[in-house]
Amino acid sequence: MATVLAIRPPRSQDAAALAELSGQLGYPVAADELTGRLAAVAGNDHAAVLVASDAADRAIGWVHVELKRTLVAPLTAQIMGLVVDAGARGGGVGRELLQAAESWAAERGCRQMLVGTRVTRERAHRFYAREGYSVKKTSYFLEKAL
Repeated sequence: MATVLAIRPPRSQDAAALAELSGQLGYPVAADELTGRLAAVAGNDHAAVLVASDAADRAIGWVHVELKRTLVAPLTAQIMGLVVDAGARGGGVGRELLQAAESWAAERGCRQMLVGTRVTRERAHRFYAREGYSVKKTSYFLEKAL
């Protein structure tokens, strides 16, 4: 079990660890590509990436949260991704990252949080339920290459 010593913004030296964690989430990415993605998020006042680090300041998890503005709902924040290193799962790291994302959202006036998970991610469903989230609706995400 890993103990979170800090929830902090990502640093350039975190890129390889964050890319490896993305792969654990099921979204493999090269560290250099992830660096570019991080720069885009860092330059956006409506989004944040927060990193959980251990005693050695090693990234052991991350959460990406963004504001979602629509005409049909109040200002909301959406978890775009949350992953904890396989060796640190079950130790409260995910809870701390989620709480940090919720605080970030509340500071920006959000009245609710959203998160989507694949129907096959049963462990994630249980985690979010423990944290007070409930299923609001089931949707399809459709994709078209451009």
